[in-house]
Amino acid sequence: MSAKQQCLLREASHQILAGGSAGLVEICLMHPLDVVKTRFQIQRGTSDPNSYKSLRDCFRTIFRNEGILGFYKGILPPILAETPKRAVKFFTFEQYKKILSFTSLHPGLQPSTFGQARHIISTNGFGLQGLNKGLTSTLGRHGVFNMIYFGFYFNVKNMFPAFQDPTLEFLRKFGIGLASGTISSCVNIPFDVAKSRIQGPQPVPGEIKYRTCFQTMAVIYREEGYLALYKGLVPKIMRLGPGGAVMLLVYEYTYGWLQNNW
Repeated sequence: MSAKQQCLLREASHQILAGGSAGLVEICLMHPLDVVKTRFQIQRGTSDPNSYKSLRDCFRTIFRNEGILGFYKGILPPILAETPKRAVKFFTFEQYKKILSFTSLHPGLQPSTFGQARHIISTNGFGLQGLNKGLTSTLGRHGVFNMIYFGFYFNVKNMFPAFQDPTLEFLRKFGIGLASGTISSCVNIPFDVAKSRIQGPQPVPGEIKYRTCFQTMAVIYREEGYLALYKGLVPKIMRLGPGGAVMLLVYEYTYGWLQNNW
């Protein structure tokens, strides 16, 4: 293996490890807010018997009925999916920057994850009504989010001069990362709501009401109004605003440490 190939392999491994670490840390810190966000998104107005009156009421109800572990329900699937996904995401972004010569422009007990996956596959298979249910809305959610998230952060970061003081420099990057995650969340949340409705319980058992991404958005808009497409926005921002900043900072500092020490 040539020296150039070794250098490329070393750089790629650093990007993948740093990206995976960033994803894992962000999920472990911010998952409770993701649970709250999803609970808001799957409720269907005040007529829903499980309707939460406010963000505070949602936190209180989950804690009272399910305990502290209720905020960490379903954490295994995002750890298994998001950690490698974010490793690939950061690695891919770094490679695209080179290829394109991108420069800045100034409730209750739940079945196990694997048991639930087996049940879905045995009942509905791997298709769009089975394990890949909600695929289109998921692609829309992530595509829109990452387009804004990376584009905003890496352009705006280079528009403002870096500080020599490490604390001020950390706060500069955190502030830009916070803005990146917040703006991206505000733009992509209709896709997130559609995904939650498609993958969540249907209003009438045995009858599929929410089938495709844009059909679901249209139904929600028609029956519940425009604001229903933004359900769960506050907990989403509370999670992905600081969570987005944490992920970018963990990536940058881990990548820098790996470059200097490995």
